[in-house]
Amino acid sequence: MKKFGFMAVLLFVFLLVFPNNGQAAAGSARIFLDGNELSLSGNAKVENVNGNIMIPFRVVGENLGFDVAWEQQTRTVTIKKDSEVIKLVVNQKTADVNGKTVSMNVAPILRTDTVLVPIRFVSEQMGIMVDWDNNKKIVYLYTPNYGNVDAGWGSGNGNETGNGEGSASVAAQVNGISFDNNQLMIAITGEPKVKDSKVSGPDRIVVDFENTSFSDTFSSSASLDQNSTGSLDISGYPDVSKVRYSLYSDNPSTVRVVIDLNYAKSYKLTNDNGLYIVDLNISDSSNPAQPGGNNDNNDGSSGKKTVVIDAGHGAKDPGTTGITGKKEKNFNLALALKVGKILKQDPNLNVVLTRSDDTFLELSERAKIANDLKADVFVAIHANSAGSSAASGSETYYQRDASKALANVMHKHLVQAAGLPNRGVKYGNFHVIRETKMPAVLLEVGYLSNKNDEASLFSESFQQRVAQGVADGIKEYLGVK
Repeated sequence: MKKFGFMAVLLFVFLLVFPNNGQAAAGSARIFLDGNELSLSGNAKVENVNGNIMIPFRVVGENLGFDVAWEQQTRTVTIKKDSEVIKLVVNQKTADVNGKTVSMNVAPILRTDTVLVPIRFVSEQMGIMVDWDNNKKIVYLYTPNYGNVDAGWGSGNGNETGNGEGSASVAAQVNGISFDNNQLMIAITGEPKVKDSKVSGPDRIVVDFENTSFSDTFSSSASLDQNSTGSLDISGYPDVSKVRYSLYSDNPSTVRVVIDLNYAKSYKLTNDNGLYIVDLNISDSSNPAQPGGNNDNNDGSSGKKTVVIDAGHGAKDPGTTGITGKKEKNFNLALALKVGKILKQDPNLNVVLTRSDDTFLELSERAKIANDLKADVFVAIHANSAGSSAASGSETYYQRDASKALANVMHKHLVQAAGLPNRGVKYGNFHVIRETKMPAVLLEVGYLSNKNDEASLFSESFQQRVAQGVADGIKEYLGVK
């Protein structure tokens, strides 16, 4: 069956903005189609019906060139374009699409003289791309041939079945997203189908990874809410205002990443063994005076460094247990969160935590996060244990010669901040500092098997002091202090 473009799913955008806020909140939305605002007068309002977003289909359909007819007796909406025919019946959860039955999550509803139709169904049957400006509360709809939208949008290669199910299997996973050196970096395992576009009104770059989902470890290294959406706060880059990402569609499963630009900007997309890079350090001959262009004194780089903080253990892996029963995983996470909070205040740093809650990650996953992001340093946080309760103090481990300098700097600050006995810088063949490709260290802050060390490690003031010391060591090593 031929679709009207097979565009991305609109539903999650509205659910994100109007999560069960009722009809009044949804009805306040403004809708722009190809840059022109659609009139939503009278009963033609957007509504949130039990968490399902409904739109007045006649308004959108007629503006897209569809013939929309209403049959009062059978309460049927008939939508026609070329040889395609779609029939929707009020209060009926199935539709007829070119003679085939297609299911909907919610049935169309009648509001006086206006039929509201579920956005998810409409978006899957029409050639529309959608974007949402959360600050202005505006929905932007775009047809495939509008502006600079690449022809790759809506190519209709999804795996379609008559009941709307049977989406293509997930072939790839997004493990991490970072922005540095005026480049967006997306770490992916597997083989996604990639579509990228430069879009105007407003200016942005959109990259879709089809047959792709977020990995289980992604939310522990980046922000990802319950609607599978998130964003990066960007500062110090004149080209970019924000980076957003989401699980945009589930048929096929598609991760969308959007770079919101401050003005039109050229870019280059490359794939380096699963690290997809959107490079904005590209000269734009059409606008040679553009800020951030290669003719400018600013080469687009702010000199930011990427730091990965790894809180050891987690979830089913508690690590060692203290003399009074306290668990190492909890100390590791508490300290890592404090270090991350301090470092994120520095505009010269991009900071990634391998986990930000009680999550289990394999050792290989922790190293992969850092490697995929091409981090500048990797710091693993742990607490130690020994057979003797007399063992006490702080140790710093490295595995590769390239990590020695980092180990020396980090240990100096760790010992000063912790105030525990200095047990020195040591060689250790730990997976996370062996398999990472950047300078990497593992900090053993103190001994949970020692009553005094354990009490210190779970002291809020001690953790804050050590977190500052760890952050100071990282910044000294990277030269951003």
